[in-house]
Amino acid sequence: MNGKLKLLTAMLIWGSIGLFVKNINLSSSEIALLRGIIGSLFLIVLSVLIKQKLSFHALKKNAILLILSGAAVGFNWILLFEAYRYTTISNATLSYYFAPIIVMILAPFILKEKLTLFHAGCIIMAMLGLFLVNFGGAGGGTSSQNVIGILYGLSAAAMYASIVLINKFIKNLSGFETTLVQLIVAVIVLFPYVMIKDSLDFSSLGGRSVLFVLIVGIIHTGIAYFLYFTSLKDLKGQTIAVLSYLDPVSAVIFAAIFLSESMTIVQIMGGILILGSTYLSERMEIKAKKLQT
Repeated sequence: MNGKLKLLTAMLIWGSIGLFVKNINLSSSEIALLRGIIGSLFLIVLSVLIKQKLSFHALKKNAILLILSGAAVGFNWILLFEAYRYTTISNATLSYYFAPIIVMILAPFILKEKLTLFHAGCIIMAMLGLFLVNFGGAGGGTSSQNVIGILYGLSAAAMYASIVLINKFIKNLSGFETTLVQLIVAVIVLFPYVMIKDSLDFSSLGGRSVLFVLIVGIIHTGIAYFLYFTSLKDLKGQTIAVLSYLDPVSAVIFAAIFLSESMTIVQIMGGILILGSTYLSERMEIKAKKLQT
């Protein structure tokens, strides 16, 4: 399987995760914990099979950053899964895709990067898009449930943005190594949280929910992460940026086909503004890197 096909497959897998999460009869924190356990076990077995060695010296040097980012991964999942429960998959996904804009806003303070007029325009464009998605009318309109779901999606986006920013300070570790350790840390952090909050009650877990949990853990986590990180070395940055948008677009399409979710023209325009602003900012960043090399 070539790099492009691997990345496309990973994006389509991630685009379908909401369909399964919405049909698992567990709390969001329990789903996140089980996802972490199954996904990390799958990647550990896979790393042994492909003879992927871990750099323990680099792990030790990045320990604090890995712990912080691993914890953020776990709570990022919980917040996103809560967003799916309160609003439509489309609204939750588009709110979640606000993460690159949050990174852009925080970059001048954390990474000491200059906020250009172009980036400021992208931020305004994305905020307008979010307003249109929230108040555009479909999926509950301005109802409290819908607003809560979008706020959960934005909180998940903020958590994901923190992971992106922390990862920029992690040195001498591959994406695969970083992700594997982050998943393990997520499990360690989430376990006591779930024990206190939900007591790990699986009594209501039916056969379908068990199957969906396994799919989310093995396919949406283990396989998708593996395909994603093994594809990066074969692709150019701009190709990765473009193909990554298959994730939110496919999520909206899957929700329309399988859950009969709909979006108004206004919300579709909002979604285009959000995704368009993040695409333009990423394209500008890639151009800037090319000029530096």
